[in-house]
Formats: sequence, structure tokens, C-alpha cells
Amino acid sequence: VMGRVIHFEIHVDNMERAKLFYGDVFGWTFEDWTAFTGTPYFGAITGDASEPGINGALMQRQSAPPEVNQGLNAFVCTMGTEDYDATEALILEHGGKAAMPKNALTGMAWQGYYFDTEGNLFGIHQPDLNAK
Repeated sequence: VMGRVIHFEIHVDNMERAKLFYGDVFGWTFEDWTAFTGTPYFGAITGDASEPGINGALMQRQSAPPEVNQGLNAFVCTMGTEDYDATEALILEHGGKAAMPKNALTGMAWQGYYFDTEGNLFGIHQPDLNAK
């Protein structure tokens, strides 16, 4: 299908640290695809193929990392969660940092943004019709 997002890439400084972060926080698993790219590149399996969502990859960063408070020059991925507070606790416990804390999307969901161990921004989202 034309135009549908089918893959994402997260640029990382420390591949093992990033794999641990995303594995421990979100349960992702990884496949080594370095042979295809010639640079460290690990496919990220983000969940069961029968559920909505996409897979992606962690790749070795090729330039300077993003600066804090710098305007975005990439897409931000948001991960779904059934328990916002528990996911936030895991993020912080595993070296992530809050960028924009939990806030209500009134009548829809809880949403917030965090930095991973590599300085990349991502969101988490818990549907909740009672959010306010």
C-alpha cells in the first residue's frame, strides 16, 4: 500500500545499551541484520504480527546525537501501553528521561514523551476514555 508507514529506524550511539532499553521497557526482540547493511543494524520485532503496528530497527548513529531542546528533524514514534504509569516507571528505571510528562488527551488517552538512553525522543500512549 502506498504511503503507509512500514518500517522505522532509531539511531543509537551504544547498540547494546539501546537493545537492553527497548527490550526491557517494551519487550522488543532483535535480529542482527548487519550483514545486509555493512554497519551495525538490528531489526526490532515490536510485537505479534497479528496485532496492529510495525517493526523497525536500531542502527549505529552516523552523526552527532540530537541536542536537548533542539527542534525535531525526524518523526517521533509513539508506543502503545495498557498501563501508562508502569511503562513510565520502566522507562525511568532503565535510563530514560521525561521530556514532556503524562498529560490527558481529554476523553481519549494519556500521552507523554521521553528520551531513550541514546537521546532520541519517543512517546507512550494509553487509551482511556476517562482521561481529563
